Amino acid sequence: MKDFFYFVKGNLRQVSFGWLLTFLSSFGQTFLISLYVPEIIRAFEISEGAFGAIYAGCTLVASFIMLTVGHTVDHKPVKKVAGFTILALAISSIILGFSYHIAFLFVGLIGLRLTGQGLLSHISMTIISKYYDENRGKALSISSLGYSVGEAVFPIVIALIISWFDWRVAAIVSGVALLLYLIRLRFTDLEHFDRQLSGEGKPSPFSLMKDYKKIVFDRKFMVMVPASFILGFSSTAIFFYQYVFVESQGWSVQLYATFFTVYAATRFLFSLFGGLWVDKFTAKVLFRYYLIPMTLGLVPFALMDSIMGAFIFLILAGITTGVAGTVKTSLIAEIYGTEKMGAIRSVFSMFMVVSTALGPLIVGLLIDAGISFTIIMLLISGAMLLTVLNSQRIRIY
Repeated sequence: MKDFFYFVKGNLRQVSFGWLLTFLSSFGQTFLISLYVPEIIRAFEISEGAFGAIYAGCTLVASFIMLTVGHTVDHKPVKKVAGFTILALAISSIILGFSYHIAFLFVGLIGLRLTGQGLLSHISMTIISKYYDENRGKALSISSLGYSVGEAVFPIVIALIISWFDWRVAAIVSGVALLLYLIRLRFTDLEHFDRQLSGEGKPSPFSLMKDYKKIVFDRKFMVMVPASFILGFSSTAIFFYQYVFVESQGWSVQLYATFFTVYAATRFLFSLFGGLWVDKFTAKVLFRYYLIPMTLGLVPFALMDSIMGAFIFLILAGITTGVAGTVKTSLIAEIYGTEKMGAIRSVFSMFMVVSTALGPLIVGLLIDAGISFTIIMLLISGAMLLTVLNSQRIRIY
């Protein structure tokens, strides 16, 4: 741990910017948008299922747009790419606040999912991976702490604004806060990240499609992408419907909400451990095991009558999600190199974003079909177990 603190002390300026981008990505993450859902459903007089379909559709559109813009971080100055992304995120949040017609709701949600969950996370992980080699794991783990801090801070702030005013004010205030940060960004020196820009310049659409085809049809891809997909699918679906599941089990919602802080703390802690382990053992080794804690945690969540089953699940899920961000991005760098990291990672990000769209949609359909909570959790656990077995194939590459 002493090496870790010395690393932070000597690299605070670089890793703090990576942390900031993941922190700001919270404005487009499911855990924050879910706070608006009950109010949006009432405002537009639509059902939960209808909103789930809208949300899935918007997320899918955002995932495909990722492919057309994700490569820009390889050849454009970081300040410009980050600035335009944060500006688009701010505008999307304001549009959501002023969405008195459902068409504007679509535009706002697509923008939030693309720029928040998609691009800000993508930019952060890509520039840190390209900048660091020897200490990449430590750097990525610190950057990924922004997710945990955002989960701890923003729901409280947004919930307070909604309770004092309404959801529209909360969305507009979020957008204005992001616009104010752009003033600070104007005076932030990020030229050190630009030293890793590709010398090839902007790729042509033909070249880009050729690269994407090469990645997707590579056998390594079919080992790596299922793990990213199943984690995004499972965690988004479970946390999207978590309070529905808790109520169906007859558990205390207030007690579960208290337990959720344990999840955030565990994720925070294992984000740090993940960085140290990647540097010590390599991402290739950790990739084979990082899904196991959450896979096991789903079993007591499904089968225990006591709310302690949820407590065990949240701890084990925190371990997996804490390590995941560092392992996935470091593995891409180890396997593919970093020169075209933005383009390569955008393909993986697209599949991850698709998974976060399909998770709530498919699980929602299972709930509507009358499938029990226990069966749903065991099905997800089984799918994750198969993915863990598939991940063992990474040893041959």
